[in-house]
Amino acid sequence: MSRADRTTPQYQRNALAPGLLAAIALFLAPLLIGGEWFLLIRFVVAILALIVAWFAVQARQWWWLPVFAAIAVLWNPILPFDFTGPAWTAAQPVAAIVFLVAGATIKSPRT
Repeated sequence: MSRADRTTPQYQRNALAPGLLAAIALFLAPLLIGGEWFLLIRFVVAILALIVAWFAVQARQWWWLPVFAAIAVLWNPILPFDFTGPAWTAAQPVAAIVFLVAGATIKSPRT
């Protein structure tokens, strides 16, 4: 085993950065619900959900695909669902945790 083999990670976590960005946006979302800035949150979350879903497909972790497809649909800004109330407010940090878990667990072999 050469020195380069010992220092180079064998896996890469491509979904980590978009997962972290989406989690930040979703943790801020309850403060912005009902305001104009929540539209930006919807765009960010829907786009990053599709990006994380793509990385999950590339890593052959197919079980994440329906989860992030559902997040992309529920947070879509083009044809938004008019959710309100405590359930929608609670869904924001729950989705943030899903993004964090996915970002940490979706990994693909480094080539």
